[in-house]
Amino acid sequence: MKDIAQTQSFKDFSIYNYIYIDKTEQIYNLLKTRRVFISRPRRFGKSLMLDTIGTLFAEGVDPYFKDTWIHDRWTDRKYPVLRLNFLDYLGDFDEFRKLLFKDIAFFAGKLGLPEAIAGDSEPHEAILDLLRALDDRNESIVVLIDEYDAELTASINAPELYERFRVAIRALYGAMKGKRCIRFLCVTGVTRLKDVSIFSVGSDIKDLSYHSPVSAITGFDRDEIRKYYADYINFAVSLEKGIPQSGVSEEQREELLERLAAEYDGYSFDDEYQHRVFSTWSVNSFFHEAALRGKVIFGDYWYDNGGIPSILAKYLEKHSISPLKYSEDIDVRISDFWNPTSLLNMKQEVLMCQTGYLTLHSRIPNGNSVRLGVPNREVRRSLEKALSLLIFPSADFAADKNEEFFSGASAEEIVALLNSLMNTISYENYQKINEKTVQGLIHAFMIGAGQPVRTDVQSAAGRSDIVLDYRKRRLVLELKYAGTEKECQEKLKEAAEQIRERRYGDLLPAKDEVLQLALVFCGEEGVRQFTHFETVE
Repeated sequence: MKDIAQTQSFKDFSIYNYIYIDKTEQIYNLLKTRRVFISRPRRFGKSLMLDTIGTLFAEGVDPYFKDTWIHDRWTDRKYPVLRLNFLDYLGDFDEFRKLLFKDIAFFAGKLGLPEAIAGDSEPHEAILDLLRALDDRNESIVVLIDEYDAELTASINAPELYERFRVAIRALYGAMKGKRCIRFLCVTGVTRLKDVSIFSVGSDIKDLSYHSPVSAITGFDRDEIRKYYADYINFAVSLEKGIPQSGVSEEQREELLERLAAEYDGYSFDDEYQHRVFSTWSVNSFFHEAALRGKVIFGDYWYDNGGIPSILAKYLEKHSISPLKYSEDIDVRISDFWNPTSLLNMKQEVLMCQTGYLTLHSRIPNGNSVRLGVPNREVRRSLEKALSLLIFPSADFAADKNEEFFSGASAEEIVALLNSLMNTISYENYQKINEKTVQGLIHAFMIGAGQPVRTDVQSAAGRSDIVLDYRKRRLVLELKYAGTEKECQEKLKEAAEQIRERRYGDLLPAKDEVLQLALVFCGEEGVRQFTHFETVE
């Protein structure tokens, strides 16, 4: 089997014979537009895409594009490529200006134009001087800008600093607007912002973030995984089934792909909502781990690699998110989705989409709105992990310790722990508390604690609220909410009857012990805890 790449360098795929999923047809389509912007969540192949484009313009098709779609179709000449990664300039504003200017001046020196740029100029003045000098010499360059929004996201909670960065970035794109010496310009980042000049001063830059012909330029679709990862699919199936790779059937391969899709597929960057793609990082990590460890692990690779995306982490320092808000699809006004004016006032749902926790679940537009939803199981678990850390900041999330507790705790001990958790919550953020909210809060904690939790578990006669399955024990929690203490006893009776009549917990596989708990949360001010519970035999 070919090795799986852990690189953002396109040349490495040829040098080290890594698996390369050929995206050059989509790149060819992208290059038909001379100035483009594409946003994608982190770990979604933006930097590799830019490096592929840079290699094509700087090196031509030989030797690195051998056997790719574009090899026999690309006829353009070579160009110098100016690459600017704004992650390299993170720091205070003066450091940003100094480092960005240094890279532009260094590039000018490589082109034999060191005198074109004044030594004390601003970055936008430096790029303008460089482009004018190139125009005078009738020469052209390619400009590739990665992570354009790094400084903006880092200063989301510092409005004055944010504004300084915004103005400087705006001036940079304004300096490049309309310059004929730029053969091709591509800008990437996580967020899409109307006020960063990409969509105003730099209005000749076209936003192709959701353009159908290039919607799969990053990410993998099912056919690509089936084709390029065939050896790894056979290997993973053979590990799980304990059979030789030569004995793996087509049905078994497709079954693994279905499970991969449930975990890692579902992202759509297609305004026609026709194409969906898998997370590149998660798929690569899944197969890499199978080869490295000799077992199949459907891990939360995207979240575990970097936790909460930095922009969302900054946002959450001053905002709260309900654990139930994203349990179902959400409709967002098309104007809010398409033209967010600033990170400082972006709609929460739009930010969640741009950072990868939500994705398109409709065409753009869908009437007067756009429908967004969680793309897959991995992201849902990742979202719940992130929220659990925010909701219960002082909770102990040690997975092994919690598993040991819930595997042997009595009903009284479980209720005491749940009340301790509920006491840590800021009810200012959960003023509309009800049964569904209580269920969501407990579920969020269990996910954060790495417990085998399921909600709304279907049985023959109904759905139980929360089920936790351990090696020998199954916990079944049926929750009720009472607005006052007077209602609690009646609600407890109702919950216990539901467990008995609908046989909650009577599921396969059978367990040595099934602990069924009817629980009532009293929401009366000054109480706000589980006041009544019953073990149902």
